[in-house]
Amino acid sequence: MRVISLVIEGLEQAANTGCLAWLFAQDADIICLQDTRCAEHMLAGNVFFPDHYNPYFLDHYDDPRLNGVAIYCKQLPKAIIWGLGFEAFDAQGLYIQADFDEISVGSVLVPSGKGGPEAMASKLDFLSQLSSHLEKVRHKRRGYILCGGWELMAHHADAEDAGNSPALPGLSPAERGWLLDLYDSGYADAYSLTDQEPGAYTWWPDGDDAGGLRTDTHIISELLVGRVERGTIFDEQAFSHHAPIIIDYDLSL
Repeated sequence: MRVISLVIEGLEQAANTGCLAWLFAQDADIICLQDTRCAEHMLAGNVFFPDHYNPYFLDHYDDPRLNGVAIYCKQLPKAIIWGLGFEAFDAQGLYIQADFDEISVGSVLVPSGKGGPEAMASKLDFLSQLSSHLEKVRHKRRGYILCGGWELMAHHADAEDAGNSPALPGLSPAERGWLLDLYDSGYADAYSLTDQEPGAYTWWPDGDDAGGLRTDTHIISELLVGRVERGTIFDEQAFSHHAPIIIDYDLSL
């Protein structure tokens, strides 16, 4: 099973640049997109609704030009879950999940903490609620794959120009601590299970000439740790400030 994740920074601009055509040609079973910045009811045509995929969207309720997540599935899911039941966040278009017989795949966009102390407090509030949710589902006898733009890093080596600075997005002690605690609980970074080499980055927030960060990945539950076959960061072509994450799993839907 192949799963691709990408912080797309606008679904409509991705169609114009050929990004969607590239994604739909990768033989992925599931494609998780974040930061779609669009209203589903305004989309039309095969460029957004290809015949070989079943697409599902969750837009920002008040302003669809913000946030938004989507998931494209070749096989019809058993169920779709819109949101996480977080009253303060579900209307912001941050999470959508497709359930199959034995696994669930979620597309998650963690709120950015780059806007100052209030934004960081909101991000940490979301992460706190998410950790409680993940602790609950960890005990279920099914696998979970959470694909997303996390704006989090577990290690300084995940930032090209980190030094010892906590000022980079996702590298503060609170953010690193949340992610390390999650991994200690049994969840895992799927990409790092296949590639331990430094220099693999997924986000260039200040453009190609600035340092890269590895903030995008698939976070998987303990049941799936032994099912990761191969991980790839596609950085040969720039579709947004983020690179697609491609993970092949030894799984069937």
